[in-house]
Amino acid sequence: MQDLFINIVIMMIAIKLIGALALLIYGMKVMSEALQKMAGSQLRHVLAAVTGNRLTGILTGTLITATVQSSSATTVMTVSFVNAGLLTLAQAITVIMGANIGTTLTAWIMTLGYNMDLTTLVFPAFVVGILLIYTRRHRYTGDALFGLAFMFFSLVLLSTTGQEMDLAHNPDVVEFFRSLNTKSHLTILTFLGIGTLVTCIVQSSAAVMALTILLCSTGVLPIHLGIALVMGENIGTTATANLAALGANTQARRAAMAHLVFNVFGVIWILCVFYPFVSLVCLLSGYHEGDSADKLPVVLAMFHTCFNVTNTLILMWFIPQIECLVQWIIRPRTQTSDDEFRLKHIQGGLLKTPEIAVLEAQKEIVHFGNRIVRMVGYVSDAVEATDIKTQNSLLERIEKYETICDNMEMEIANFLEQTGNAHVSDRTKQTIRSMLREISEMESIGDSCFNMARTLRRKQDMNELFIESQKGCVRLMLQEATHAVTNMTEALEQPRDEALLVRATATEQRLGQLRDHMMKDNREQVNNNVYSYASGTLFMDLVCECERLGDYVMNVMEARYEK
Repeated sequence: MQDLFINIVIMMIAIKLIGALALLIYGMKVMSEALQKMAGSQLRHVLAAVTGNRLTGILTGTLITATVQSSSATTVMTVSFVNAGLLTLAQAITVIMGANIGTTLTAWIMTLGYNMDLTTLVFPAFVVGILLIYTRRHRYTGDALFGLAFMFFSLVLLSTTGQEMDLAHNPDVVEFFRSLNTKSHLTILTFLGIGTLVTCIVQSSAAVMALTILLCSTGVLPIHLGIALVMGENIGTTATANLAALGANTQARRAAMAHLVFNVFGVIWILCVFYPFVSLVCLLSGYHEGDSADKLPVVLAMFHTCFNVTNTLILMWFIPQIECLVQWIIRPRTQTSDDEFRLKHIQGGLLKTPEIAVLEAQKEIVHFGNRIVRMVGYVSDAVEATDIKTQNSLLERIEKYETICDNMEMEIANFLEQTGNAHVSDRTKQTIRSMLREISEMESIGDSCFNMARTLRRKQDMNELFIESQKGCVRLMLQEATHAVTNMTEALEQPRDEALLVRATATEQRLGQLRDHMMKDNREQVNNNVYSYASGTLFMDLVCECERLGDYVMNVMEARYEK
């Protein structure tokens, strides 16, 4: 009966420990996401403004990670920017180095939670947080405060659970850790591997850090082994970005790999000077052998900071070499034909905030626009083609592009809908609505090109030929249509310029005027038997479709400028 009671107590403590860790992970997630939403577009502009100056990049990574309290979020954000072509690989490496420094703040916050009784602060924070959440204006601040309160509450629970476990007076546990040779590099490597594996599994270095601090603070886990776990956490935390980048482009995968290379190299050199370095950290922390285990959380936080700062100071001078190494490790994928459907900037595997998701969707819409420009060019080439074989090849390509346009519209729309379903600001929702309208009208432009290709096929089947005046008119309409879609793409890829909207309006009006003039002239030519009624019908089908294409372009411009 007594054994059953003991087993139940152990089980309850284990459940409490796991629950506290789950609460910590949830609190960190809520706080990090809320802080990212609060920073929102500012984070985007700060990251996009990173220059080739390595010090600027490191400081940017440090400040952003300290702001959002998640090195994984910063790293994934950086990988997303590389994927979108807004950061070079070298710039991304500097930001990632800074992220490793910024994440050390989390360890100090946890140390504070273990060394102070935060119970009196936690519950008022919950009350204030929940009140702010229900106010529309300050809901993100409330989310951040609520997450922080959850985080501190979980640390209080972990500290209480550590006292209940009373591992320092458990002979079996004490004997197990005493049997481990902390002077052996094999033991250190074993715990390093454990830290790496556990962090990869739980996808939270903060949770593993909290558990490490808990074990050290009870006095059973020697400081050398605790530091080995922290080193493993540094490697394990790189798994998030590398997993997220699996579906990204080559440069993005290289950026994620650079994070792994950076941390692995740091662990390798620290192992070479492990014991002297740990002694130096203990000295800086004011900890001496035989002191109370209450000081060990400070030692762990100090090691985490010293390790990442020193590693950055060493490797910041070797960024070109790291860049060459990751380029050698990750080779470019086999190039796919531009006639194949693929999204260039949106990658399903990448985790991202709504702000970054919207930015990537915008880049994808520009890519969509470039396809439209090529599609209109193929129509012009098909009209000018002198032999049937060349014309058929171009018409087949137009038909294939029309399917690609349909797929791109659906994929971008699904991505934007998923983004809009997240907790986004009203401004972001309006942007998403405008972008959905843009891609719908752009798909209609693709339909217009497809309709012109079908008209050219009917012209072949009917063995009708255009006279020079008809060819000249179609050529003129397609030139105006090309100007329209080129102007549209230019407007999509840069800040709003009213001059582009004025230009688009003028082009749309010219297309309408030309259509009306050609329609009147066509009736006269048919009536005068200059060419057949069938030829005139095919001719006007092309002319009217060009005019409709101009209308769709104008609709895209109005959506872009929110008119």
